[in-house]
Amino acid sequence: MYTSAGFRYIPNVLTVARILVTPLLLLLLTVPSQAGQASALALFVLASLSDYYDGVLARRFQVRSRLGQYLDPLADKILVLGTFAMLALQEPTIVPWWAVVLIAVRDGAVTALRSWVEAGGTTLQTHRAAKAKTMLQLAFLFGVLVLRTATHLAPPVRDWALWVLQDSALPGVALAIVVGVTLATGMLYFVAPTEEHVETE
Repeated sequence: MYTSAGFRYIPNVLTVARILVTPLLLLLLTVPSQAGQASALALFVLASLSDYYDGVLARRFQVRSRLGQYLDPLADKILVLGTFAMLALQEPTIVPWWAVVLIAVRDGAVTALRSWVEAGGTTLQTHRAAKAKTMLQLAFLFGVLVLRTATHLAPPVRDWALWVLQDSALPGVALAIVVGVTLATGMLYFVAPTEEHVETE
């Protein structure tokens, strides 16, 4: 299928945009107002959607590049780890640092393995389970950001959001599941790595 030069770059443009928007998202998370939290939530949703659509467009236009294979997981890590770290700074009872460290160590180990494999002339394909892990992480973060935004609304919504965040066990249970799945999918790369020859464009 013929693809114009402009369309071929759209997936990578979306990926780069996801990287560039993350610092603004993290800054907005520090603004203790409804407008600040709602804006951070909106940016997070847009960034998360770009993660889905860059893959959809890459398949639709049948474009794959080594740059895209490198940037896409990098953009995911910047968005996810950045948001987790900012929440750990502001909401340590909801997102404790041990969870952020475990997620970061897992991602660092997989990145190191990917670099080592590529040094041998092949590339490490992303496991489908790892993509599902990313969606689970994004869902957790989305839920927390929605609740943080809701704490700036009028009662009873504000009271309910504060109860979920501060008094219920839901955030802790959800985070434990996220961390467990994150570590389990990381092990897949070491137990059953999927490699292919590098293709460049």
